[in-house]
Amino acid sequence: MVLGMTNRTVLISGAGVAGPTLAYWLARHGYRPTVVERAQGMRSSGNPIDVRGPAMAVAHRMGIVPALQAKATAVTELTFLNAAGRRVGRMPMPPQTESIELPRMDLATVLLDAARDDAEFVFGDSISTLQPDADGVDVTFDHGEPRRFDLVVGADGVHSWTRRLVFGDESQFVEQLGLWVATLAIDGLGLDPRQVLMYNEPGRALSLHPGSGKPIAAFIWRSPADPGYDYRDTADHKRRLAEAYAGGGWRIPEMLRHAGETDDLYFDAVSRVSLERWSAGRVVLLGDAASSVSLFGDGSTLAMAGAATLADALAAHPADHETAFRAYEAAHRKLVEPKQNGVGQASKLLIPSTRLGIGVRNAASNVLAAIRR
Repeated sequence: MVLGMTNRTVLISGAGVAGPTLAYWLARHGYRPTVVERAQGMRSSGNPIDVRGPAMAVAHRMGIVPALQAKATAVTELTFLNAAGRRVGRMPMPPQTESIELPRMDLATVLLDAARDDAEFVFGDSISTLQPDADGVDVTFDHGEPRRFDLVVGADGVHSWTRRLVFGDESQFVEQLGLWVATLAIDGLGLDPRQVLMYNEPGRALSLHPGSGKPIAAFIWRSPADPGYDYRDTADHKRRLAEAYAGGGWRIPEMLRHAGETDDLYFDAVSRVSLERWSAGRVVLLGDAASSVSLFGDGSTLAMAGAATLADALAAHPADHETAFRAYEAAHRKLVEPKQNGVGQASKLLIPSTRLGIGVRNAASNVLAAIRR
């Protein structure tokens, strides 16, 4: 704990992965964190994500690795299939000592539990306005009473409202990458808990993940960017998905029927968030709000690592938040930028644009699997 800092207050918008991680570390550095979350409770998304690399180091420091391993999936392999459901390629998954895969909701719950006793959590509310001045930030909420905080952190995702209030409309910072993703949970798929199944056609893929209790179907496809689309319009999302996968083989028709019936479809453009600076005065951005990677599981790892880096920077510069914000950004950009630059190559691996590309990928995965034996 930093002496003399026990009364510094920090409002964190977003109780996903970055928010609770930051709250945990700020509390240990003597700050008083409050986390506000628009949802009424923990988010329902069960999409599998990975805790790996620098996030594993953070998890070990927090003492939550056993809790994460208890929620982990049993997946050991990504299996590529043809239209007949026959295996045509495979990629082994890293061992749990190097990477832990678990549903996003379970990761967020473990992080919340770790921070709950030392931070204030407010669900079912969100920031309405921010009025920063030289000494703090006056905040109004959609439902709660106005409050004043020393600092505000926007950890509220790709479509961050905090970022919009302070930096401007998201069209300035969010770049769609010509990829789209839709996911939903489906019971009764009869999947092997050790295998993620992926079927490809040129420019589109369907994966079935056994999850940790409830399987997840994920559609990822290539389509031109559309900055005018509404990420909240579920009826439009279902229409776009049905059009993108019309005539698809393997289990695509079955999964499309489930998607048409569900009331819990996640849908968004795969996007890269880029800003020249992640802070302005007493407000700073964290996680996807600052630097989304938006695909292939790196977002949660970077969110945890960034949260710890930001908390450490504030602890090192308790009387100078601007210096702390600059130190955090300089350090964390070194992790973020290679991931953002690598999205194109990673997408070519999982969503090849041609049948030749699919065949080459499958053959290469078999060679790599044989080498790793």
